[in-house]
Amino acid sequence: MRIVITGHRGQLGQALQEALAHEELHGLDLPEADIADAASIIGIVGKVRPELVIHAAAMTDVDGCELNPELAFRINTLGTQNVALACGRIGAAMVQVSTNEVFDGTLGRSYFEWDTPSPLSVYARSKAGSEFYVRSLLHRFYIVRTAWLYARGGKSFVTKMISAADRQGPLRVVTDEVSTPTSTLDLAQAIARLIHTEHYGIYHLTNSGFCSRYEWACKILELAGRGHIPIEPITSHQWQRSAQPPQYTPLVNLAGAALGITLRPWEEALRDYFASE
Repeated sequence: MRIVITGHRGQLGQALQEALAHEELHGLDLPEADIADAASIIGIVGKVRPELVIHAAAMTDVDGCELNPELAFRINTLGTQNVALACGRIGAAMVQVSTNEVFDGTLGRSYFEWDTPSPLSVYARSKAGSEFYVRSLLHRFYIVRTAWLYARGGKSFVTKMISAADRQGPLRVVTDEVSTPTSTLDLAQAIARLIHTEHYGIYHLTNSGFCSRYEWACKILELAGRGHIPIEPITSHQWQRSAQPPQYTPLVNLAGAALGITLRPWEEALRDYFASE
């Protein structure tokens, strides 16, 4: 299959290239290609003429989006519109990578694929907007929502916790933000399986299970050989940041599981992350 991957130099983009190494892959990323430039993206995709575009490029700095909303909407929302229009012109299918943060976390239970988005932050609204354009412009699409991604060799909550522990010792981590840590390697493998089903729709693909940020941080330091460093559980009200994250957003994988696509427990994936370091 001829596949274009936007954001192919990013953490998920690199994992997708590994998972799809047997396909004919074409990468699009800055500085050569800017998804916010409609004419450029439509022209490049039209020239390559892929059967599928996996749209992994995004502005993922959540607090940065809050400080620069115009840029966030230009990249995440209108950039996705450009990619969807490019797909529509050549009849290509599309995978849009989205986020648990399109939900506000107030439902009191895990979220199903059909639950109505209610985003809180600029980042979340920009990603909900990206979903809107994909659903509005295309018939053949997969919207893949995921959560709390981390990868080997990249910056993530995992590397931040280890760095902070080494730098300052005792940590303070919120205990009322709950979702699922997800390995980019596992997500990429799940997407690689999904795109061959041609079973289009919305999917929730995370590692299984869920935890709080505090519980995740405790497991990270334990596996990193730093379990002796104390972590104080705090609430989100005690940790000031620009963006407001949703508090309880585990995602139910119902649609993917019906196709036999499931991801292993988050604890197992995290252990493998450290085993391969």
